[in-house]
Amino acid sequence: MAELEPAAPKPKLGRTGEQQMNSVDSFVVKFWGVRAKVAAPGKDTIRYGGNTACIVIQAGETLLIFDSGTGVRKLGSSLLSQMPVKAYMFFTHCHWDRIQGFPFFVPAFIPGNSFHIYGATATNGSSFEARLQEQMTQPNFPVPIGVMQSKLKFSALGEEEKHSLDNVTVETASLNYAHRSIAYRVNWQGYSAVCATDVCYSSHDPSPNLMNLAYQADLLILNTPDFLTNTEQLAWHNLVSIVKEAKIKKLVLCMYSPEHNDDLLDKMQDKIQSVFPNAVLACEGMNLSVIDS
Repeated sequence: MAELEPAAPKPKLGRTGEQQMNSVDSFVVKFWGVRAKVAAPGKDTIRYGGNTACIVIQAGETLLIFDSGTGVRKLGSSLLSQMPVKAYMFFTHCHWDRIQGFPFFVPAFIPGNSFHIYGATATNGSSFEARLQEQMTQPNFPVPIGVMQSKLKFSALGEEEKHSLDNVTVETASLNYAHRSIAYRVNWQGYSAVCATDVCYSSHDPSPNLMNLAYQADLLILNTPDFLTNTEQLAWHNLVSIVKEAKIKKLVLCMYSPEHNDDLLDKMQDKIQSVFPNAVLACEGMNLSVIDS
């Protein structure tokens, strides 16, 4: 196994982070939503955040959005100063915590913006376009998806595909078949970031699809195992195995259970850093440079 680099200092947020996100020479990840299942606002989740899944990868001038949980609302507000917006939206799967913020994504309602949306077919055989349309129909939501005046183009995803987008390539792999979930590898100028946020840690062996996709990635983003269950030991073993076998440079954990409060997440971070110093738990607003990983 390749030696992991020393722990990097926590990234600076605020103005410096925003400038870095907008640089055409940068390869940066920003976290807008870090929760799984359901949003968890409150005094116990202030430091890490309570919004559900939304991660942005900016590779040069190419903007990629992964999942549209409640965190995508604040992302949308931040993009209003950068219009017209062109972005690629990739959905890991169609569970509620990954799509529930999409109806509140304001840039999608504005003419002149464009979004190319990718997602796999659901377990019932319906397309991802149908999944987003259904959650915006009566009686679930008062405004149909047809009211969105931006250009929306939908593409169905299969297993082990490669897509060339501007100067970026995105590779896919099936991750959790029970959910029909997809993991993604973003490649830009010789660097790579992998988003795999629906890993099933209850299996006794890491997914070979994940191992192949994540191998020697500069940055690997994984969902956090639920350490409050009776499978904690197995989950920890599988997490360690993934990082060792994939030979990644930096690990980021996110998608916390709503029961994971700030103090518990601090302890999780200490535990993972005791084994992998170059690991960090994501918090909302955090920027990480893939190149500096």
